[in-house]
Amino acid sequence: MILNNLKLGVEVVGAHNLLPKDGQGSSSSFVELYFDGQRFRTTIKEKDLSPVWNEAFYFNISDPSNLHMLALDAYVYNNIRATQSRSFLGKITINGTSFVPYSDAVVLHYPLEKRSIFSCVRGELGLKVYVIDDPSIKSSTPISAANDTHVHSHSAQTPAPKIPRSEVRHTFHHLPNPNHPQQQQQQQQAPAVPVPHQGARYMPDEMKVPEPQPPPQLVRMQSATMSQPVDYALKETSPFLGGGRVVGGRVIRTDRMSGCTYDLVEKMHFLFVRVVKARELPAMDITGSVDPYVEVRIGNYKGITKHIEKNQNPMWNVVFAFSRERMQASVLEVVVKDKDLVKDDFVGLCRFDLNEVPMRVPPDSPLAPEWYRLADKKGEKIKGELMLAVWIGTQADEAYPDAWHSDAALSVDTAASTLIRSKVYHAPRLWYVRVNVVEAQDLVPTEKTRFPDTYVKAQIGNQVLKTKPVQARTFNPLWNEDLLFVAAEPFEDNLVLTVEDRVAPGKDEIIGRVIIPLSMVEKRADDKMIHSRWFNLEKPVAVDIDQLKKEKFSSRLHLRVCLDGGYHVLDESTHYSSDLRPTAKQLWRPPIGVLELGVLNAVGLHPMKTRDGKGTSDTYCVAKYGHKWVRTRTIVDNLCPKYNEQYTWEVFDPATVLTVGVFDNSQLGEKGSNGTKDLKVGKVRIRISTLETGRVYTHSYPLLVLHPTGVKKMGELHLAIRFTCTSFANMLYKYSRPLLPKMHYVRPFTVMQLDMLRHQAVNIVAMRLGRAEPPLRKEVVEYMSDVDSHLWSMRRSKANFFRLMSIFTGLFAAGKWFGDICMWKNPITTVLVHVLFLMLVSFPELILPTVFLYMFLIGVWNYRYRPRYPPHMNTKLSQAESVHPDELDEEFDTFPTSRSPELVRMRYDRLRSVAGRIQTVVGDVATQGERLQSLLSWRDPRATALFVTFCLIAALVLYVTPFQVIAALIGIYMMRHPRFRHRLPSVPINFFRRLPARTDSML
Repeated sequence: MILNNLKLGVEVVGAHNLLPKDGQGSSSSFVELYFDGQRFRTTIKEKDLSPVWNEAFYFNISDPSNLHMLALDAYVYNNIRATQSRSFLGKITINGTSFVPYSDAVVLHYPLEKRSIFSCVRGELGLKVYVIDDPSIKSSTPISAANDTHVHSHSAQTPAPKIPRSEVRHTFHHLPNPNHPQQQQQQQQAPAVPVPHQGARYMPDEMKVPEPQPPPQLVRMQSATMSQPVDYALKETSPFLGGGRVVGGRVIRTDRMSGCTYDLVEKMHFLFVRVVKARELPAMDITGSVDPYVEVRIGNYKGITKHIEKNQNPMWNVVFAFSRERMQASVLEVVVKDKDLVKDDFVGLCRFDLNEVPMRVPPDSPLAPEWYRLADKKGEKIKGELMLAVWIGTQADEAYPDAWHSDAALSVDTAASTLIRSKVYHAPRLWYVRVNVVEAQDLVPTEKTRFPDTYVKAQIGNQVLKTKPVQARTFNPLWNEDLLFVAAEPFEDNLVLTVEDRVAPGKDEIIGRVIIPLSMVEKRADDKMIHSRWFNLEKPVAVDIDQLKKEKFSSRLHLRVCLDGGYHVLDESTHYSSDLRPTAKQLWRPPIGVLELGVLNAVGLHPMKTRDGKGTSDTYCVAKYGHKWVRTRTIVDNLCPKYNEQYTWEVFDPATVLTVGVFDNSQLGEKGSNGTKDLKVGKVRIRISTLETGRVYTHSYPLLVLHPTGVKKMGELHLAIRFTCTSFANMLYKYSRPLLPKMHYVRPFTVMQLDMLRHQAVNIVAMRLGRAEPPLRKEVVEYMSDVDSHLWSMRRSKANFFRLMSIFTGLFAAGKWFGDICMWKNPITTVLVHVLFLMLVSFPELILPTVFLYMFLIGVWNYRYRPRYPPHMNTKLSQAESVHPDELDEEFDTFPTSRSPELVRMRYDRLRSVAGRIQTVVGDVATQGERLQSLLSWRDPRATALFVTFCLIAALVLYVTPFQVIAALIGIYMMRHPRFRHRLPSVPINFFRRLPARTDSML
């Protein structure tokens, strides 16, 4: 953006249901806008409680870098003509963090707020707020103090600009340049735990080769609450990372290195060779030309560029990276060869002694390539020169992501190296498309002797929905039915609506068609009514022109179409959601923290394929959180690969889950093709709310996968995780907010609609990520999103049942204890219980304080035994160890089944569908009970701290407050008038729904 032309655009659309203030049941309202020392005012709408202005104003932004610190204030007043004064009707305040570019702006209706506790307001104000840098737009004239008493309009008549999609610019945050002296000084002055930019990769501050360090030290074994085999439990380790050794979640410096931001992975040193170009190569063919390519060799490792036909001055610009720890030679050879049909000819070479290769140490800039004379095999100089750059660096080098890696591609040619590189993907922003089919008018069926039996078929891409058929006695059928779709930005598809007539069973004829581009559909961020429109139906096929002159085709279709941005589009299992924000960016809150993930290594992987007579694997890791997906490089032919890659995400809600999966790349080699699926090795899920702030978790996670033969451990994945809180107050405030955006509670979807929309959303995300290079394949997206978690499984149903039974274990134990009291099995305990009971009966005001104080003491006592590690897959909890082979065969059966004849198949599928619903209900009930248990278990340390503090305060308040007062207040609150009830869930319910359950430990 051109900062000098940056302006804040505010379109005052209208207000609704304002408070009457003129004594005659109405108001003459206007709006005043305040921003950055500037003030604008709309025209006055006389005697109108729902005025419409549609006026645009443009504020100058004096300092764009300080935009997030500013706020827009809008005041609604009633004009009193007789006294030339005004009365207050309401106000709203919009923070600068909510401002979005013009392309993302939608009209949002804000509820009016009070100016003080004595104010009386009601109604809403509709605004469209955006930031724009169009130099053709002139700022509005602000109101001066001289004309402040006159109420008139200062709206700019410039219409809202339409910015073409090609000009919409996206801002990406990059790493700071460590070679810049000023930035290096800023890095040295940074705090101990700085916050990295999103998408940052590991960048250590020191490039010096360290002395060999011992392997990571294993501290102790961890296991879940329900005991399971030690081999399936978490292992807490104490590895050497970039910042030092990690012990007990804290980084202990082992040298004098200064603190660096990206310190969650181990430094890996590489020999980088950049082959730029060659010139004046000698002719090797009879035709007097040469087909050159370059082969870079060090010991048993080599990399080859592509050959360029008939060119004596070729250009490659390719970077090769050779792992320093796997080198077994001290001489690097760069050989130029001539491609030939029978045997490639030798052209010339360059040799480098590795002891003389320079090391890139900050603040050095990238090494400049140099021209080197080619030599023959004897070392004598010949004709031709090669431009090269050779240096030693780490994975922080800017050439690392696009380099051809020797340790990742020992058996992969250079052409296929793009399939094994590490990449960062961004899933498309998804919208719900709501199509309300109201009615049709003047339909013209093919048979004039009958009334049509019509329905409307709507289609977006591969999504097809139909309304119910209407057998009307007229040619104007009425449906008034909602159809819901999922669409992704940029909107490339069209909405196609077809009116069809069912002339006979299995035979439908098209009456007309409407095509609506999704890019032209109105966006909304709340539940305000969308204006309906009539669309002319078009004939689907060509007709006779003379016939059209006699009968003009004028059928119409009445529709309401909008893009609903107030919802969060669910594209993953609701139990493991990684993002809960609505689609509309105006509704996004500031981030509450930063999540850093270091993918260290994997050990003991199970061989997934056979190569050269031995079992091996070509594995890579995929991490998913929010819209950002990351993929590490593929380590070829290695059962203990070392990745050492670090990634960063912004966290907007602690009740979200990070998912990390390991896959075997099946697209390499001669047998690799697009038809071969990448095999799943296992995955890890980590809920953010279970992580302590600032602690480094360095656990080794077992990769557990359920196969038709039972549960198998496919290896272990070593991760380093750190959650850093940037706004503690905002994070605590999140616990009082609804889990999902407001629209999910105001206009909720049915369970069937959510399942259908989620299926479509996953398909769209998989299709978009599959078009990237390298593609993130569909089976990877589906496995990471748990697409089959809602299907019937006898194993899951038993697991949910036992989860539910474990919830009531405490009640059963309390009942047994009370039975023992009644039976006087322990006389001393029985007497004490009788004394306590008589005391509480005599002083009922002590009952509630005693209960809350007891829970407070339990919470404090359980603090000693709080979990010190994130929860992981539990095979006993998942009933994966004791499952019957027939039940496994049922779980891995296709849907629909292929095990029985047609009749049994139909009944079997119906049973699986119904039982899947029962399984979900049982799981939800168990989840609520587990959330009750987590109140005092410190599984979520912040939530337990809040609840324990509340218990202490409640105990004190209830101690000094009469019980009758408390009972009266509770009764009055429960029986309050509907006017005082809010459509959103209350704060206690929101707090309860954010508590973690044991769903994270379910396989």
